[in-house]
Amino acid sequence: MPCRLTQLFGIQFPIIQAPMAGVQGSALAIEVSQAGGLGSLPCAMLSLEALEAELTEIRSNTTKPINVNFFCHSEPLPQAAKQAAWLEQLAPYFAEFNLDPNAQPAGAQRTPYSKAQAEVLAKFKPEVVSFHFGLPDEELLLEIKSWGSKVISTATTVEEALWLEARGADAIIAQGLEAGGHRGHFLSEDLTEQQGTFSLLPQVIAAVDIPVIAAGGIVDATTVRAAMAMGASAVQVGTAYLLCPECNTSSIHREALQSDAAQHTALTNLFSGRPARGIVNRFMAEMGPINDAVPDFPLASSAVAGLRTAAERQGFGDFSPLWCGQNASGCQNIPAAELTRQLALGLMGSLSG
Repeated sequence: MPCRLTQLFGIQFPIIQAPMAGVQGSALAIEVSQAGGLGSLPCAMLSLEALEAELTEIRSNTTKPINVNFFCHSEPLPQAAKQAAWLEQLAPYFAEFNLDPNAQPAGAQRTPYSKAQAEVLAKFKPEVVSFHFGLPDEELLLEIKSWGSKVISTATTVEEALWLEARGADAIIAQGLEAGGHRGHFLSEDLTEQQGTFSLLPQVIAAVDIPVIAAGGIVDATTVRAAMAMGASAVQVGTAYLLCPECNTSSIHREALQSDAAQHTALTNLFSGRPARGIVNRFMAEMGPINDAVPDFPLASSAVAGLRTAAERQGFGDFSPLWCGQNASGCQNIPAAELTRQLALGLMGSLSG
């Protein structure tokens, strides 16, 4: 089942499992890769020790290609005043759960790609290294390519796609507005520039000369077939994998995904400081979902962490980031390998990318 991108990555099916920090580790990546897709490991929230441990686990359980994913955001300057003001807005919630707002952990929970992380990756030389929010500096990028690894990154506009191609990306993920989790935009913060997958995809394909991967709203064989028919070289699927047993998705999150609540998602900056799509819960309904008072990414995460923990102990996801795309209809409680093979059924007769 060869096509341009399967040959580039050395995989059987042009199906990429989206890296989903917080709900997955190496287990999901291993199963997807073993099934013929490209399994992905989210790395932005891993310590160096955890990163090496996860990669060791992957290499011990599969010889198939893998993708490792990092963020490329600029670290914000300290925002003590803004963080204090945000905590003040959250004071009623802290009082509700009898929490001390001043005792909440400080600092960022997500780090941009660094030389230290590169030193760990060099031991494993992953076949694909993907990025969110642009690309790392030229020196780090050239080092990745020196291993023989392919580099991909997310574009949410044609301008971002052209920027990535000009700076050496081997393929581009065209992320539609439907996609769950963090938006990958990096040239503009204007959300009105964001488009749906099947509007963005053909425009990006027409603008660049490298393979384009469709992401957002792709959950089953039918949507895979539609994306490939429009010229995508591959698809990236995230939400549909969230109920798989290899995912670490919490019971609260799993319940929400299988309820009517999953039909209502929104972009919110409340949980991290950058827009990300999730199921609308109490916190989003009452405070946002987009709130200008939120500290910059990724500093916002710490303020909500205690509230999330306290609510989840009581069985509620009121303060949890219930990441989910606009189309949760493909979520199934089946092994990731089986889901990958189901998605591959949409490739029949469609592989021309």
